[in-house]
Amino acid sequence: MNPNRPVKGPADPSGALGVTVSDARQRRSILIAVSVALMAVISSVTGLNVAQPDLAVDFDASQSTVLWIINIYILTLAALLLPLGAVGDRWGRRPVLLAGLAAFGVANAVAGLAPSAEVMLVARSLSGIGAAMIMPVTLAVITSTFPEKERGRAIGVWTAVAGGGGLLGMFLSAILVDVANWRFLFVLPIALVLVAVIMVRRSVPDSREASQHSFDTVGSLASLLAVVGLIYFLHEGPEKGWTAPGTVISLLIGVVGTVGFVAWELRHRAPLLDVRLFRERGLATGSVALLAVFGVQAGVSVVLYPFFQTVFGWSGLLSTAAILPMAGLMMVASGLAPRLAERVGARATMTTGVFLAGAGLALLATLVSVDGGYLTVLPGMIVMGTGMGLSMPPATEAITSALPRERQGVASALNDVTREFGTAIGVALLGALLSASYRSAITPTLDGVPPDLADTAREGIANALEAADGAGVHAQTLVRAAQDSFVSGWQTAMWAGVALMAVLFLYILARRPRRSAPAAGSDTGTPETVVS
Repeated sequence: MNPNRPVKGPADPSGALGVTVSDARQRRSILIAVSVALMAVISSVTGLNVAQPDLAVDFDASQSTVLWIINIYILTLAALLLPLGAVGDRWGRRPVLLAGLAAFGVANAVAGLAPSAEVMLVARSLSGIGAAMIMPVTLAVITSTFPEKERGRAIGVWTAVAGGGGLLGMFLSAILVDVANWRFLFVLPIALVLVAVIMVRRSVPDSREASQHSFDTVGSLASLLAVVGLIYFLHEGPEKGWTAPGTVISLLIGVVGTVGFVAWELRHRAPLLDVRLFRERGLATGSVALLAVFGVQAGVSVVLYPFFQTVFGWSGLLSTAAILPMAGLMMVASGLAPRLAERVGARATMTTGVFLAGAGLALLATLVSVDGGYLTVLPGMIVMGTGMGLSMPPATEAITSALPRERQGVASALNDVTREFGTAIGVALLGALLSASYRSAITPTLDGVPPDLADTAREGIANALEAADGAGVHAQTLVRAAQDSFVSGWQTAMWAGVALMAVLFLYILARRPRRSAPAAGSDTGTPETVVS
């Protein structure tokens, strides 16, 4: 069977030339291949969370640098998701997918062998580029090769892998960190890449979209400047100061990039993202909700691990298990949200979820203490997880229902970009607030501590605990000061999350999502699909 020769099906109502693979066995292989590729990308989003203390010690890196190592992968993925997804549509999904897998695999190998934080940052950036080539193409391969009656089920498998990949990455990472070394965390992505490459070469056909318009290069560059500038501003503001030259310059770059992107997309005949879509109230509200909810969720998750590992002194595996109640309730609430929305409405369900998420964050800010143990964290995690789960499905549905069936590819891409951009923002903002507040809180407690030990302690809690092992009479002082200061920083980050949820709550009330059936003939046409 030649994977490059799928059978063409009838044209669909949108005007696109339907392209289907007739052989059921090949379709199964295609689904497995793209799912394995997606699993590699998703597992790498959460994989390093559990290794934060080890990274800080091994690289002699500050807490801020460790956050950059984690977030630069998500940042690069979010910034390039739309442009590289469009490249795959135009240049051919199969070659772009294979190129992305190759780049991703090599970058992970370099990261696993990285001798310094600087090399690790470069490797993680390259991993993000590869991931941005993989993630959108995997979904496009499904929609372009599966017949309509089987497409929904295949997309359901893709979605399940996207959701389960993060949990798998957390558990396997925790086990590897506990029994081996954080460098082994990169073995799983590399192994998944090798399997995916073999299967893609054997079964995935090459398809592309034929377009009469030039590629939106200007829009791609403007979007890159906007994302990088804004996230750098949020990451460095709490650390360097909101009025520091570098912070202000990054904000200006982000604002100019955003304004330039919007202005250009309004003029381009084949825009990377049709910003006019945001005139639809439901789509705009759903996008803002997903941005904020995923941002807060990611920000909380990235600070939970070092809290359990350094303040409570737990292993990576136990820390991962401690997060399961929040993750489990989030999944259960997500399953119940559509039924609840049918009874009380999507707006009420979404606002209830956002309110509960904010309440959970407030509990995390007020109840937590060094000596209180897990029971001071659990109530807030339970309430927050329930709220997050209730808010996500109606927000997603608000996006998808705002566009006609033939434009669901745009809705899917917008959903992915919003989630990843929100994740990058949340890790940058809440993580940076934690680091800055920690440093501010610990400095006054270090009087009488030798300067070299004090400087090390200011870098982060993992550095302080490592230094305490050889601090003699100052050991207990360092440990307690670091733990109390981390809790102080934790509270600052949680209250920031409460503020974000409060603003989102008011926004949804003011601009409630509403269903609106797209007018007939509103379709602008879908480019013809070409298979080589």
